[in-house]
Amino acid sequence: MTTALSLEEVKTRQQKTWSSGDYGKIAWITVPLADALCEAVSLRPGSAVLDVATGTGHVALAAARRFCAVTGIDYVPALLAEARARAGAENLPVEFREADAEELPSADGSFDYVLSAIGVMFTADHQRAANELLRVCRSGGVVGLANWTPAGFIGQMLKLVGRHVPPPPGVQPPTRWGTEEGVRDLLGEGAELAFVTARVRQRFPSPEFFADFFLNYYGPTFKASEALTEEGRRAFRDDLIALATVSNDATDGTMVNDWEFLITVATKA
Repeated sequence: MTTALSLEEVKTRQQKTWSSGDYGKIAWITVPLADALCEAVSLRPGSAVLDVATGTGHVALAAARRFCAVTGIDYVPALLAEARARAGAENLPVEFREADAEELPSADGSFDYVLSAIGVMFTADHQRAANELLRVCRSGGVVGLANWTPAGFIGQMLKLVGRHVPPPPGVQPPTRWGTEEGVRDLLGEGAELAFVTARVRQRFPSPEFFADFFLNYYGPTFKASEALTEEGRRAFRDDLIALATVSNDATDGTMVNDWEFLITVATKA
């Protein structure tokens, strides 16, 4: 029998998950989502921007390159250290702060744009996080999100993770944020919503390389593998390779496929 966990316990587990592996290497391949999100919300230079669950800072940096006044928050100190190093390397004036997406350390209406790319979707309490996004956004401002869809490649991979290591009972799937229906449930009462489905093309040396890369560096797959027996880890790796193979557009032994994500542009009432 699986014991139900409180949302605070789920959050603690999630923080450990994102502190594991080496998400900085995964961030290499998610950078295009940041520019897609910034363009979708039509960032206005000089605007106050908050990047929620910034990770290694790719959305915050993309906004700073558009001459916005940017703050990025995350609850994993190691990721913030990497974000600060990246900002320093480009001499971009971004403020990075350690904070929880479910309890943002900002006054109501502090920001013109509140953004998150594949970050806030992994919070424990979806509604609390959604409420916070709207709270710190000014009236007429924009909440912009980019999240993996359930039907897309990463959505399918996350579902695969759940088959091998089931989540605690009652925990909402992160890909809820990658559906129009889910976002309407979370944000719809406080904002006018518009959606765009987009894709980013990814390339790896082989399906096997992809599987090992994610098993070594991506928190959810790293922690799932860690929880399995040796036989279970082999089966998990085999399933990752199979998923990569069935979606592969390449015919030369490498791996090429499209990863689908949903962009939400929510204009606060």
